[in-house]
Amino acid sequence: MNHSPGFLQLVNEARAIVREVTLDQARVRLAANPRAVLIDVREDSEWQAGHAVEAQHLGKGILERDLEQRFPDPDTEIIMYCGGGFRSVLTCDAAQRMAYRNVTSLIGGYKGMVTGGWPMKTSA
Repeated sequence: MNHSPGFLQLVNEARAIVREVTLDQARVRLAANPRAVLIDVREDSEWQAGHAVEAQHLGKGILERDLEQRFPDPDTEIIMYCGGGFRSVLTCDAAQRMAYRNVTSLIGGYKGMVTGGWPMKTSA
């Protein structure tokens, strides 16, 4: 996908202050911490077409509105993913601004998960 220069600038600025994890690191973290949460921040139609089995959906458009209600503890370990690892950087930045201290963005996002054999399901 060809992203616009302005979007890429926003992502790169956020990337400087957001932690990112690889697919293998995410697997280890989720296995080691049963309270860790995997959040899919993609659009509803993307979620319905396919998502990680253990993921919860909280789209980028409503994340700031609903994050505190869904996960009131700002120390909750949260790994966010989107389609390719760009939007999740932005949502992690937003969560950090809301005082969440343990958020990370999954490098490669959904595409990387599919390539890496992560178990998926659809919401049809």
